[in-house]
Amino acid sequence: MKLISHAKSALQNLMYSRLRTMLAMLGILVGTASVVALVSSGQLATQQALAQFQELGTELLSLSFYQKVSYSVTAGARKSAIEVNTLEKMQTQIGGLYQVAPYMVTTVPIVFDGQSINGYVIGVTELLQNVMKIAIEEGRFISDLDSNAYYCVIGRNIYSQLNVPNPIGQRIKLGKSIFTIIGVAASWPENSFFTQNVNDSIIVPIETIGAITPNATLNNAVIQLEPDANIETIKTGITTYFEQNAPDYRLVFHSAKELIKRMSTQQQIFTLLLGLIGGVTLLVGGIGVMNIMLVSVTERKQEIGLRLALGAKPRDIQIMFLIEAMLLASMGGFLGVLIGIISSYFIATIAGWQFVLFFLPPVIGFAVCLLVSIFFGFYPAYQASKLNPIDALRTS
Repeated sequence: MKLISHAKSALQNLMYSRLRTMLAMLGILVGTASVVALVSSGQLATQQALAQFQELGTELLSLSFYQKVSYSVTAGARKSAIEVNTLEKMQTQIGGLYQVAPYMVTTVPIVFDGQSINGYVIGVTELLQNVMKIAIEEGRFISDLDSNAYYCVIGRNIYSQLNVPNPIGQRIKLGKSIFTIIGVAASWPENSFFTQNVNDSIIVPIETIGAITPNATLNNAVIQLEPDANIETIKTGITTYFEQNAPDYRLVFHSAKELIKRMSTQQQIFTLLLGLIGGVTLLVGGIGVMNIMLVSVTERKQEIGLRLALGAKPRDIQIMFLIEAMLLASMGGFLGVLIGIISSYFIATIAGWQFVLFFLPPVIGFAVCLLVSIFFGFYPAYQASKLNPIDALRTS
């Protein structure tokens, strides 16, 4: 019953000094909203980044290979060092490789109907569509039957630049060669695993890219692994294979699982830092609560003296002021949680992320808010409980 009585008294005191209460609440509100919004945004960013990899699957291995030394060779000799069939042969000799999708990238002038187009050219086999989950919106993808054919598939951003309702069958100039558009790729979610953005690319058969430019070299492949394959064993096998068949090349691996793990760790650190930034703001709000409570103790000395004279214990006075501080922080914290959730929703909308309401940030924000109120409300409450009743009653 005493707690209810103290709560009613605290609420009356807060309502009596509305302006002061609102100013004290503002600091708590901003601090709590910052914690909730920043931590939620960090978790949303992590979820968005991980979702990109989950769409592709975790059983992926990116392989890039470059010549170790620079020496003068012709473009043709450089190209012949690694051929598509070299990678196809690797798939049959190393266990755990489900599909190997080599690709080549080059930049050449792109012209459509006299208009210059911004983009680049990727030479691929038909396996890349399955490995990288490239959906086709119109027409079809490159197939192995199109070897040496002057066919191409355009990305979504390339299609937007063409300004034609139906590009299928249209001709586009890549370098000095004329290609026929046979497909339009659907919007592709860009991710850091595949080095090229399909939306900004024109995809051609890998055998045909040499006709566009003699400088195109095969330096990349995306490998889809068998389920539960040992990545380190496969890396060792690929390294040994290259040492035997292309010793002048150095290899660079990127595993989807390793990237996800590294990204999760980085995002956790990032989210923690954001939470600390919000926590500093909440700390400042807590100092504001302490100042307001100290002023309240000073103004209410006669009331405190009267309560003590009528039989109230110092502990009762201390609890009364602690409840007032917690009630003040609770109102600010509740509003701060709501504003933080709304802010994180707007951040997700602006960034184009899928919004998910996480349970932990609001709970942490509100809990920290209460702890801050207890910590900073304790000293004013302690000061009030130590007042001498006679001295307090004499206060004018």
